[in-house]
Amino acid sequence: MNEKQLEKMKSAPGFVAALDQSGGSTPGALEHYGVAKDAWSTEEEMFDLVHQMRSRVITSPAFTGERILGAILFEGTMDREIDGKPTADFLWENKNVVPILKVDKGLAAEENGVQMMKPMPQLAPLLERAAGPKHIFGTKMRSVIKQASESGIAAIVDQQFEVAEQIVAAGLVPIIEPEVDIHCPEKAKAESLLKAGIAKKLDALGDGKLVMLKLTLPEEADLYADFVKHPAVVRVVALSGGYTQEEADVRLRKNHSVVASFSRALLEGLSAKQTDEEFNKMLDTSIQKIYDASMA
Repeated sequence: MNEKQLEKMKSAPGFVAALDQSGGSTPGALEHYGVAKDAWSTEEEMFDLVHQMRSRVITSPAFTGERILGAILFEGTMDREIDGKPTADFLWENKNVVPILKVDKGLAAEENGVQMMKPMPQLAPLLERAAGPKHIFGTKMRSVIKQASESGIAAIVDQQFEVAEQIVAAGLVPIIEPEVDIHCPEKAKAESLLKAGIAKKLDALGDGKLVMLKLTLPEEADLYADFVKHPAVVRVVALSGGYTQEEADVRLRKNHSVVASFSRALLEGLSAKQTDEEFNKMLDTSIQKIYDASMA
């Protein structure tokens, strides 16, 4: 593990940029960016287009380690280059931004009020590649809670921490992301159940094991304050979860010492049709708003 990267993730000001849309969410991300679905005919062409979009974000003068702690990448982005450098190396060496890799393979069908992560049979070689030649600091994996189901949420937490142990053993810092759907009918109850489940798992982690938490912005302000202070937690970050950037920022300000890890909310308003000047100005404005909300 890179100690400088760990120190930055622990204590530097800023937030985490989520640039990890994968196969299922990429067409929507491109559409929001103004690239119509008829712009590509193969999956490879689609991923070329999304890499161009991500490269434009990452190479923008607005995107630096002064306000951004880390960037979460899709595996295909990790395996590509920006300006002739492997993406993770470009992020750290050129931008002082910590590289993080999304490792989950998507969501299983809803069962018992939750969507668990699909099996990850290739996780071990992926972690080996990430921790070794690809110079990745940490990972991210997402599951989703749709209902305030006690047994469903317990299963989600069990799965997240079980995989996290494997990631820690590989020398990486896992971001545990059990998202509570913002349309969950009993969202506050689901968040209370989730908090209790995570708290038990954190207290049971062995000495020296470190994780990060990526959680939905809660109904109760500062609900996760105990996690912010927990010795096993490097950082607590919040996902935007479908809230607009404005609403996500308002909610984030109520959760002190929790910082953003926004995806769609970060890229809101950016377009392939913008000039570089327009694009950089819009991105700079978004980054500043999210940074200010994260530091509130």
